[in-house]
Amino acid sequence: MDAVRVATLREVLAGTRWPTAARGFARTLRSSVEPQGGGLLLVGTEVYEPWHMAAHLVDESTWSGLPQLRPTLVRHRARPDDPAHLAVGLGRIEAAGRGETLLVVAPQRPRGSLLERVHDARRAGATVLALEGGDPELRSLAHEALTVTAEDEVDLDTVQHLVSAAAGENGTPTRGRGTFRDRLSRLADQLTAPPPARW
Repeated sequence: MDAVRVATLREVLAGTRWPTAARGFARTLRSSVEPQGGGLLLVGTEVYEPWHMAAHLVDESTWSGLPQLRPTLVRHRARPDDPAHLAVGLGRIEAAGRGETLLVVAPQRPRGSLLERVHDARRAGATVLALEGGDPELRSLAHEALTVTAEDEVDLDTVQHLVSAAAGENGTPTRGRGTFRDRLSRLADQLTAPPPARW
């Protein structure tokens, strides 16, 4: 989703909790991957793979100059003959540890086997974040969760757009990188750069 559509979406949702909630969650995501540099793992459920979230985070990583936001998509049915970026299976979660961030996107309750792996990754020191549809067990495993239920004004796909866009924003000046001239220079670079490869 491009910046104009995200801005329109935020305008439509102004007055609801979602723009602020998505930015807060995105700040947590950024703060967990930026200083750690250990990698971002993205996983869905057996019936829901977060393809769009992966693609949007790749875009935001490229446009913002933050390679730490580029996720590794972990798939339930990955096969060795899949392209490399699609061949990462659940074993990768078992290997996750300190310095890594695991983002779980789950519209419905995940199966127990995934929850066990998430629990093990957390015990090994990984930061666990969840965009989820109201599962208390997944929420209890996450260091931070953003819950989207059927009663909310938005669906989980919309919230994924808001979170991924906010994760790539430079926001307020930090560590001397946020002067107006710097932001203008980065914007010019982004506008003249070729588009990132699509999924």
